[in-house]
Amino acid sequence: MELPLDHFRLIGVSPSATSEEILRAFQLRLDKTPDEGFTYEVLTQRSELLRLTADLLTDPESRREYENLLLNGNSGLDFSSNREVAGLILLWECGSPKEAFKITRKALQPPQTPALGSSREADLTLLAALTARDSAIQEQQLRSYSNAADFLHEGIQLLQRMGKLGDRRKELEEDLVALLPYRILDLLSRDLNDQESHKKGLNMLENLIIKRGGLEGNNKSEYKDYLNQQEFEAFFQQIKPFLTVQEQIDLFLVLQKRGSLEAGFLAFLSLTAIGFSRRKPEKLFEARRILKKLNLSGLDSMPLVGCLDLLLADIDQASARFSSSSDENLRDWLNNYPGNKLEAICVFCKNWLENDVLVGYRDINSKEVDLDSWFEDREIQEFIEKLEKKSNKIAIRSNLQNQQIEKETSTKMTEDFDNLLNNIDERRLPWPGGIKQDYEKLEIKEKEFNEEYFKKKPIEFYNFLIENIAELKFSFGEFLKDKEIINRSPYLVYIYAFLILFAFGIGIGFLRNNYKNSIQDVAVADKPLIASDKNKNVSVQEDIIQEKKINPSNKLNSIPEKSTAINSFNFKELATSSPSLEDIRNLINVWLLSKSNYLAGKSEINLSKIVSKGLIDRTIEERQKDIKKGIYKEINSQIRKIDLESQTSSRIVVLVELNYLERIVKNSGEFVNETSLNPLKVKYILGFSNKSWKLVDFLSGL
Repeated sequence: MELPLDHFRLIGVSPSATSEEILRAFQLRLDKTPDEGFTYEVLTQRSELLRLTADLLTDPESRREYENLLLNGNSGLDFSSNREVAGLILLWECGSPKEAFKITRKALQPPQTPALGSSREADLTLLAALTARDSAIQEQQLRSYSNAADFLHEGIQLLQRMGKLGDRRKELEEDLVALLPYRILDLLSRDLNDQESHKKGLNMLENLIIKRGGLEGNNKSEYKDYLNQQEFEAFFQQIKPFLTVQEQIDLFLVLQKRGSLEAGFLAFLSLTAIGFSRRKPEKLFEARRILKKLNLSGLDSMPLVGCLDLLLADIDQASARFSSSSDENLRDWLNNYPGNKLEAICVFCKNWLENDVLVGYRDINSKEVDLDSWFEDREIQEFIEKLEKKSNKIAIRSNLQNQQIEKETSTKMTEDFDNLLNNIDERRLPWPGGIKQDYEKLEIKEKEFNEEYFKKKPIEFYNFLIENIAELKFSFGEFLKDKEIINRSPYLVYIYAFLILFAFGIGIGFLRNNYKNSIQDVAVADKPLIASDKNKNVSVQEDIIQEKKINPSNKLNSIPEKSTAINSFNFKELATSSPSLEDIRNLINVWLLSKSNYLAGKSEINLSKIVSKGLIDRTIEERQKDIKKGIYKEINSQIRKIDLESQTSSRIVVLVELNYLERIVKNSGEFVNETSLNPLKVKYILGFSNKSWKLVDFLSGL
């Protein structure tokens, strides 16, 4: 076997070394025998090779002939088969572990595989482990971390195949794990044209994060104490700028699905970055959807959502978000800003985008943010116009009691845009923001059962019944097939058929009676409401109508006298099957005034006849918290507009615009804070329970 080695390198001297220097080096090499566990036989052969080299180089004639051979291009040394392992050990000692590992690996593979259990097999296996590790160290010093990992991986595989040196293999595995972050950095920092290396690095990064228990490192069962949280965060901050914005979005969404809250927040930032930098406002909606579902401790999401509202040109909503922030320093800064509030919000949003959003991405050049260019972009303007049209698609109905309910529908948007906006919902604001729930969407079939449909579209209703009867017949046939009823006695089948038809006939009769009653209820609802206390009820209506004539301004005034009238009016349960908008308006006004008085500490709240127990309990809980804080709330609210969104036999949803002012005052009389929203949009939900309508929940900040 010829090895890439000459006698000068073998003994460890320069070609100009004197005989004395050669003998001194020879003695040092003999005294410094490798103690890693090689056999006595191979170490003896190593000593013989060193002695032969020293003899050759200290003999003038032999040295002169050898130097001539080197000048003619002969640089390698031939070793006999019984001395080649000793020669490989000397090659490794001379600082060439990579060459020694490659030759050793080849010697352990067929057809050169040594005899099982021989000393040659043991020495070659040990040498493979040592040279693999030293090769990796050399590559690390050159910052070729991926190559270093390859040497370790090959060494581990070789030891696994040989089934020897378990401790050595464990050392190599530990080295490979410790090298992983540097290997990932090496692969991801390469040019993006090297897609194979980049993809490999991304997969390694994702696996590393998952195995250590996410970005938070909640589960260290696989890596134990390796790469603690502080070390990992430093590594991640170093590697993040080598990822594109889309790569970060994909990575963080995967980690969020695995329960990582920090990944969810980073996904929100990445979606905002791509939405703003690439002029894709639909990404801002996706970012907001993620943010509203996060429950990060200590995170004040209101100003962040407010920035997204600002970018979507919803100035009122953005202002409401910032006013609802729990950060007192932020509110003080807004209130004391030398310019107007909109200018302050724009400054905050600009700084947030520059310092927190648009940094740390490989394909986004961080530069000064220009909000003007964002709003001047034609695609952004078109998107905002579509958004405004979508918000105007809600049905508009009259507030007067004797008018017939009518709908006006705006032009239909594209299906993709509808699907996007139907998923939009907001975080709740302070009072009167109810706890947000996932209310079911109003289905088309449910709408077809309202009173107008019965009166105006009998043909469509007939077709609807035919379709459902057909579905019932199909389902009934499948039921008979599954239960094998058809295969039973014909007399038994006749009995089943008779019973089913009898039950079906009773059901049709029941539906027919209910249908007639519902038509009668509609007719009654279309007439003026006749209350038990006629004078008081008419007085309330006149006050409301008169107020709309006298005070059409959008500015919030104190509660007018009509609120007092409503409060003194003994409001009865809404037992009618189809209450009018004015009935609902009166109910909401009673609720607003009663809740306002209760939160101000002026009276108790006793509205169990028209408000659900859960809503009352929440209000009591809110007051108890205020008492502990030593504060009370002065709230003025005035209904500007009320529209019916949907109505069924058991559920009514109305959209209300309020002029809203809230003042927080300490018990000592010291003013704390003030929130003014003109208008505040609130969705109220009424449910039919115990033969009357009750307010069951509300959602503010729409």
